[in-house]
Amino acid sequence: MNRPLQTRKLLTIVCEAALEKRLEKELPQFGAHGYTISDARGSGAHGRRDAAWPASANIRVEVLCDEAVAETVIRHLEAQYFTSYQLVVFLSDVQVLRAEKF
Repeated sequence: MNRPLQTRKLLTIVCEAALEKRLEKELPQFGAHGYTISDARGSGAHGRRDAAWPASANIRVEVLCDEAVAETVIRHLEAQYFTSYQLVVFLSDVQVLRAEKF
């Protein structure tokens, strides 16, 4: 059986690793069914983040969800973390199988 692809949102958050435990608790509260967290390194407007010590570590959080969940999470991140933490948030349309899982 061929299942059709359906559109969902891919919410990507690149932020300080210090936020990991908070996000793990908060994302399900906002309706995210799951997430993926990985280490992230790079360079940008705030300089190089190489994770050489915990205070300079970054993570990348990816959430496949519907638009309402993505917007709720983005509003929360903006209100709670944008002024005190370095983070980048971006949203993409993606095509997924088994869309009911997201």
